[in-house]
Amino acid sequence: MRSTSEYHPLDSGVHVLDNPVFASLSNPAHARLARRRGNVLRYLEDVSPFMGLPDRPTEQDWQDAARLLSSGTAGYVHHSGGIPRAWTVVKRLDVLQMTAPAAPPGAADERAVRLTAADVPEMLDLAHRTAPGPFHARTIEMGEYLGIRQDGVLIAMAGERMRPAGWTEISAVCTSPEHRGKGLGRSLLTTVHSRITARGELAFLHVAATNVGAVRLYESLGYETRHELALTILRRPDLGAPDRD
Repeated sequence: MRSTSEYHPLDSGVHVLDNPVFASLSNPAHARLARRRGNVLRYLEDVSPFMGLPDRPTEQDWQDAARLLSSGTAGYVHHSGGIPRAWTVVKRLDVLQMTAPAAPPGAADERAVRLTAADVPEMLDLAHRTAPGPFHARTIEMGEYLGIRQDGVLIAMAGERMRPAGWTEISAVCTSPEHRGKGLGRSLLTTVHSRITARGELAFLHVAATNVGAVRLYESLGYETRHELALTILRRPDLGAPDRD
């Protein structure tokens, strides 16, 4: 019998992680962070650059996507498939979607503290210096973020991003360069994982296929590759004035 938490809310034959952005934006947990046009969803620009299309997007869906973007580009996570010629592929990255073991591989780190809106300037600075993936002024609203400080300075963080039903993505795992090699990333990853499982959800993450070091770390913690997906940065075609927030 299929678990309702494992399959896409609009297509009972598709696993929610097969189309993670669309599934996350379809989840009531992130409804306040989403904008919609037709069947296309996107995060607010100051939250996240990702947009989600249905599993089998139509020509109308692509037209709606172009109208929905109030900036020229968006991130689209998908399986291999055609992109309409009118759209420009700015960049394409192969990513591994990895699922976590049911139980966290270790104890939570007592040094980890919950980060709040007051910490956003430091979080933005750390993300800028370490490039863990897109991180904006309101990304913190996507879920819980934890950090470790030394002498009052934020030196490492990790948190939650996409929220498909029954799942939470671990993201923004990063450590200040001068503090790497101390196991801070591993410790925060385990701590975030433990909080996700404590509320009855499963954890997953995405990592660039070329980031061999990170993949090995996750594998050492029991993470398994579920799928290889494409992250494509797309520039919308010129269809006139876009919708605005």
